[in-house]
Amino acid sequence: MLNILGKRYFFFALSLLIIIPGLVMLAVNGMPLSIDFKGGTLLEVQFDNGQLPTTEAIKNIYDQNGIKDLQVQSTSEGSLVLRSSELSETVKSTILDELKNTVNSEVIIRKADTVGPSIGKGVTQRAIQAVGLAALAVVLYIWFAFRKVPHAFRYGVCAIIAMVHDVLLVLALTGYGAKFFGWQVDSLYLTALLTVVGFSVQDKIVVFDRIRENSGIYRKLDFEKLANHSIVQTLQRSINTQLMTVEFLLLSLALFGGVTLREFAVILLVGLLSGTYSSIFIAAPLLVVWEKKEWKTWFHKNQETTA
Repeated sequence: MLNILGKRYFFFALSLLIIIPGLVMLAVNGMPLSIDFKGGTLLEVQFDNGQLPTTEAIKNIYDQNGIKDLQVQSTSEGSLVLRSSELSETVKSTILDELKNTVNSEVIIRKADTVGPSIGKGVTQRAIQAVGLAALAVVLYIWFAFRKVPHAFRYGVCAIIAMVHDVLLVLALTGYGAKFFGWQVDSLYLTALLTVVGFSVQDKIVVFDRIRENSGIYRKLDFEKLANHSIVQTLQRSINTQLMTVEFLLLSLALFGGVTLREFAVILLVGLLSGTYSSIFIAAPLLVVWEKKEWKTWFHKNQETTA
């Protein structure tokens, strides 16, 4: 039988190795908030003759009008997505006229949105409140559902810690994406993050429920062996469910869904993979560490090794 829990500290270290650099990038560069959160203007434009001005030419036009934070993306449909701080109607008209003159073509406005910062602040606060309430509800639910199992409260706490792991992995991915691909945090990002949170908790309950069932069957078995046996029993189900119903679809969406959905699809793809990973390699191992109170021997082992 696979000894997954025997390598638990390797999996802890692997997660830290992925998460910490991404969080450092995010801390240094700041959260790349889009106009949904900090306010601004988004223009998606297309040109009659099919020609697109260069990014440098567009940035020069925005710079001349006092806009220094422009971000430009091209789509598979041949349009340009221009994100910047909020534009007045006068400045917007001037920019569109100059874009028209740059390529000698009529400009087709496919999308023009202006969002104030107050809207973004409200959305952010409600999202944080939703995650906090969901975490509390999960702990209480697992505590009640596992009440016949010794130390039932630990199951809920470990599920939340593993959920936090998944959230941190998504944030680290955001740090990498913002640094290398110009990603921004928008409403779709928030949707993806909340979806990851929901899936993460659901997958962990499945693993913990198998541990609970086996606790009544293998009463004399050491808890680590019991937990490892339970993980192996759910391993095939978790992997098959992920690959067949979710990941292939998200991978196709990331590759062929267009630039506007790519970030959303990649975040979901990695976040849901993280949910399955943490259910097997983080949540259950944390439960074993807590049950065996291994932190009491960490430094003792180091001292013995030094001696």
